[in-house]
Amino acid sequence: MSTATTATAGRRGLGDEIRAWWAGLSRPAQWAVGVPALVLLALLPLFPPPLLDTPGTSFGGVMAQFAMYALIAIGLNVVVGQAGLLDLGYVGFYAVGAYTVGLLTSPNSPWNQTDGGWLNSDWAWLACVPLAILVTAVAGLILGSPTLRLRGDYLAIVTLGFGEIVRLLADNLGELTNGSLGLSGIAYPRVGESETHPNGVFSAGNVGNPDSSDLLERANSGTWWYWVGMIAVVAVLLLVGNLERSRVGRAWVAIREDEDAAEIMGVPTFKFKLWAFMIGAGIGGLSGALFAGQVQFINPTGFNIINSMLFVCAVVIGGSGNKLGVIVGAFLVVYLPNRLMSVEIADDGTTGYVQLAIVAVVFVALLAGWRLWARNLTGLPRWAYLAVSVLAAVYAVLLLSSVLMTYAGGAKSLGDLKYLYFGIALVVMMILRPQGLFPVRQKLLAYGRQIVRAVRRPVGGPTAEAAS
Repeated sequence: MSTATTATAGRRGLGDEIRAWWAGLSRPAQWAVGVPALVLLALLPLFPPPLLDTPGTSFGGVMAQFAMYALIAIGLNVVVGQAGLLDLGYVGFYAVGAYTVGLLTSPNSPWNQTDGGWLNSDWAWLACVPLAILVTAVAGLILGSPTLRLRGDYLAIVTLGFGEIVRLLADNLGELTNGSLGLSGIAYPRVGESETHPNGVFSAGNVGNPDSSDLLERANSGTWWYWVGMIAVVAVLLLVGNLERSRVGRAWVAIREDEDAAEIMGVPTFKFKLWAFMIGAGIGGLSGALFAGQVQFINPTGFNIINSMLFVCAVVIGGSGNKLGVIVGAFLVVYLPNRLMSVEIADDGTTGYVQLAIVAVVFVALLAGWRLWARNLTGLPRWAYLAVSVLAAVYAVLLLSSVLMTYAGGAKSLGDLKYLYFGIALVVMMILRPQGLFPVRQKLLAYGRQIVRAVRRPVGGPTAEAAS
């Protein structure tokens, strides 16, 4: 092995090792590993680990919200990460999908079709899901046709305006959307109706029984919605993955890297950008339909611009362009605020300041150690040192927030400060790791697996031995 190859192997991180191991598996072997992993993820809300549980709220409900945010992150990743289109108003598509289901199934809507209309209340939600996807895809077509000739900041401003226009329409069209009062009684799947669950397992009244030996009895409504969301996420990942490896995906990558060069090489950039916009919009509409069915109530305040920024935050933190990375980003955006709701570090200001001073001294010592000798570490000691430094910085931020909460009029829990935390995280990410936690790896999109195996295949015979 040459010196350059040895140096490259030495710089490989844990993520590279896992990625190389996964890429070396055959397709059946990948399914053999992936399916059990999905089963374990599905069982997670039924047996939440103590360190992962959210005592302040239902863990099943948190996981259901994560599944919806994962769908949103995947759809936004198609637009931002793969096609390179900066969309800051993605919450508008989320709202269109939710209001499509609400307008067709809510008793507060003049368009309600479940009371003597063409929708039966038992399967109304399921029938509205493809309609929500179709309507949001058409909304993406209507928005994208005149605006996708813009680029960069100008496109971001237009999409930002679209998100606000949808929210303002929902707030002001009172005769249709019931205004700020919202739409209640939205349909949901009527499945599993029994004496213990008269309204079905998907009803918000299903709180589950954590002490039951029956797995289905342990599952509350959030767990059931999480399972539905997992199925949707897997289906969307398969769809987007196949698109990524197709002619469409290669066109998106070319547009993202250099739109002018792609246009010169014969790529119809406007058409493929419109495809990305419509596909991303349809996935956002699917997530909105899941949201409307789970909460069974929607109003305009749930679709403000802050939520749109959280969607973008999930994509940026996870790794723009990496499908699995943005899912991790969505999990962090959903899970951390809910987990911090039940965390209390400092009981009073004095104790908090003392702890904060100690942590600050430790953190400064770690920084000094890094500049003097720790930067020369390699392998596991280097990662351990960086992990301790990051944990010390995170603990210092949480401790400072906890101290600030001791004053009257402040936040009630650490979870209320999520915008502060994610803002700090974005600043740090842009300085230290702008590509995200799990950056996308450029690879051969067409016949990539076969070509890589052919290159790695050892060449035998006397000719190879003589050459060596």
